[in-house]
Amino acid sequence: MALNKVVLIGAGNVATHLGKALQKTGCDVLQVYSRTKASASELAETLSVASTTSLEEIRPDASLYVVALKDAVLQQLIPQLVKGKPDAVFVHTAGSMPMQVWEGHARRYGVLYPMQTFSKRREVDFSEVPFFVEADGEETLQELKELAGRLSPNVREATSEQRRSLHLAAVFACNFTNHMYALCDRLLQKHGLPFEVMLPLIDETARKVHELKPHEAQTGPAVRYDENVIGKHLSLLADDPECQELYEKISKSIYRNR
Repeated sequence: MALNKVVLIGAGNVATHLGKALQKTGCDVLQVYSRTKASASELAETLSVASTTSLEEIRPDASLYVVALKDAVLQQLIPQLVKGKPDAVFVHTAGSMPMQVWEGHARRYGVLYPMQTFSKRREVDFSEVPFFVEADGEETLQELKELAGRLSPNVREATSEQRRSLHLAAVFACNFTNHMYALCDRLLQKHGLPFEVMLPLIDETARKVHELKPHEAQTGPAVRYDENVIGKHLSLLADDPECQELYEKISKSIYRNR
């Protein structure tokens, strides 16, 4: 059974981008569900499909239900969500949630995890997004791999344990890194400098790890633990103890792991 008829459960960043991408591959997105009317209507309007805020009104005739919700909400909704849909495939898109949350509820299930950062106002090229899939059995796995293959050439199998590690690593690579940009921006603003001056440095740092291992690309005073430079930087951060502590801890971590 081809997974061509899709209902989106959730209307956040992941659901928005996946919904658009699935439509482009020829999938028929039938409906959008969200607990809030505004978010359901916004995504449904974008996709030109119907929306609902009622679990009882979710269409039962989809071949695939893509659940992109917060972990705690997903677990609460599963029993109601799968009711009356015995032949459908249910997948979640979470990095940290095990596939086994579906066990005992759905007959066919899996995970469709796009490892990327999503913001509604920024388009994503799915051909560059790695997808990690997991399923209850070989039939479902092959269907999910075929579906993901329409979205991206980079599709891999990953167990729930592997995916948890992927998600953790992604937090370091993406979320924590972006927080450093935010701290950088705050520091520059304080001294009347624009964040844009950092963009060439940021871009080159990212480009380097396409060719070098991250530890090989590491530069700066912490690699050699230059106490003279580090001390000056710490004194400049004297009015921001939290940032000062963060700078010192990261510097020591870089030196220890050089």
